Order: sequence, then structure tokens, then C-alpha cells
Amino acid sequence: MPGNQPIRQITAEQTWPIRQLVMWPDKPLKFVQLPNDGEGVHFGYFVDEELVSVLSLFIEQDQAQFRKFATLPSFQGQGIGRSLLAHVFTYAQAHHIHRIWCHARTSATGFYRKSGMQEQGEIFEKDGLAYVKMEKRVSP
Repeated sequence: MPGNQPIRQITAEQTWPIRQLVMWPDKPLKFVQLPNDGEGVHFGYFVDEELVSVLSLFIEQDQAQFRKFATLPSFQGQGIGRSLLAHVFTYAQAHHIHRIWCHARTSATGFYRKSGMQEQGEIFEKDGLAYVKMEKRVSP
């Protein structure tokens, strides 16, 4: 039954509460809404029909950026985020995307390295946090 699949495509609006709670709990909901959310492909990981992890993918020609990747704290460290990211890599391959990248918080670079991503360029600051671009080449 499709409703029982742990990873599903969802709406941008479904991502917002988890984005806010995990990434910017002290900011209003509007802060985690992206101007181009309507153009993204949004994925969610469900546990017993509860949405616990979200990731938004923005495709441009043969590359894609994922943004606002967040897992509820009580579900972190269980492989859920890794499964969701692997699903997105598979989706990217199926859609002829050759490179997938993100702006990762520097505190999360180890997580992304374990998924085969590598740092590119210098560390930069945004909204008071340190980030670095990370990418992975994927072959269709």
C-alpha cells in the first residue's frame, strides 16, 4: 500500500513545521519558507504515518541542490536522514542529474561525508552559522 511507504513526495507546506522546529525554532514559520518552494520536489520520511524528516530538492538542468534537510530530534541517529538522502540520490540518478549539492552547516559535514559528499570551497557564514558547500557526483 503506497500510504505505508516510509519515504514519499510531499508538499512544501508539509515541510515547514519540521524545518522550523529543527533548524530555526526561535524564528517565525515564514523564516523557513523559501521563495522558490513551489518549484521544488519535497520528500518526507514517515514513521507510523508521522512525518519525521524532510528534504527539499531544487533541480536545474542536470544538477540539483537540496535544502532545508531536517529530522525531528527524537528520530535523529536512527538512520532516517541517511535513508532519506539515499532516496534523493536515487531520485536524482533516475532524473538524469549528474551533480547534487547543498550548503551544509559545518557541524553536519561528517554526516554528509558518510553519504559520499565532499566539501567544495571555503566556509562561509549565513544567519550567524558557518556553512560549506558539499557535493556529490551521481551517474544516471
